[in-house]
Amino acid sequence: MEEDQPIGKKWNFDKQNRKPPKQNLNPPTPLWFEPDDITQQVIDDVKSYKIKTYGKIEPFKWGVTRSQALQVLDHFLENNLNNFGTYQDAMITGEYTMWHSLISPYINLGLLRPLEVIQKIEKAYHDFNYPLNSVEGLIRQILGWREYMYGIYQLMDDDYRDKNWFDHQEKLPEFYWDSSQTDMNCLKQVLQQVEETGYGHHIQRLMVLSNFALIVGVSPQAINDWFHSAFIDGYDWVMVPNVIGMGQFADGGILASKPYAASANYINKMSDYCKNCVYKQTKRTGEKACPFNFFYWDFLSRHQDKLKSLGRMNLILANLKKMDSEELEIIQSQAQQWREKH
Repeated sequence: MEEDQPIGKKWNFDKQNRKPPKQNLNPPTPLWFEPDDITQQVIDDVKSYKIKTYGKIEPFKWGVTRSQALQVLDHFLENNLNNFGTYQDAMITGEYTMWHSLISPYINLGLLRPLEVIQKIEKAYHDFNYPLNSVEGLIRQILGWREYMYGIYQLMDDDYRDKNWFDHQEKLPEFYWDSSQTDMNCLKQVLQQVEETGYGHHIQRLMVLSNFALIVGVSPQAINDWFHSAFIDGYDWVMVPNVIGMGQFADGGILASKPYAASANYINKMSDYCKNCVYKQTKRTGEKACPFNFFYWDFLSRHQDKLKSLGRMNLILANLKKMDSEELEIIQSQAQQWREKH
């Protein structure tokens, strides 16, 4: 801030933070660590238990101490923050971390304090003249979105986690627990990443994992339970509002103003996943139709009466009305056939 006005004369630079990936990007190498003695003992203990586990316990690369967390923060400020904002929504095959900070687990687990992180980001901006969209974007995620999630969690009653505005009842597809079971490349890539690291950045979580569960009609409680199980920082106050409110719109608009539902067009724009997929991101019906497409239009059709009450959905619903009725019937049939197989 400069007195009572924002630096840069804008409160929000988000339009500069949605750049699609381009060829030959060279993201920085993340800072990882070798397990210490305590961590190795925990790994050995878990491996000795005769219980079914999820994902890969080794290699384990996360920091486990405050000293290591501070090193990750400093590494990010020196190497990643400059380009963080521009490509924070981009997804590239084999690039798990891009320019992301990797500090959210350390904040959520208590190894870093939100205010000290914000102050260090602000200092780096003044010291190195980093792009304002990167600095503002990250501070807004911590001071804005993170605190908003915590506030929603504290404000709502305990039954918030049981909300189900769309009355979605489908079971979670089995491939969420085993990425090898799906041939949808975007889901395979992201799920494989989660299996290996317990991590995915916000667009992978929202626009791939949550989005697909939403448009299929998966029970919000089922996908919420999965996020709790699969991610390294799955605290209740973090997951419940983000999954129930934002990802699944199960609260009917308490947290967000519209559902985050999208077809394959968004994923193709923001990633390279579609290039190596057996499905065609342009097709809505037929053998090669991307399931994100027929489920997206099926979702809009199933819930159009409820969605009419959300002003931001009117333009999209107008496109639904223009769709040929025979094509819509094929879409609905193909969606139901997919559910029955999975």
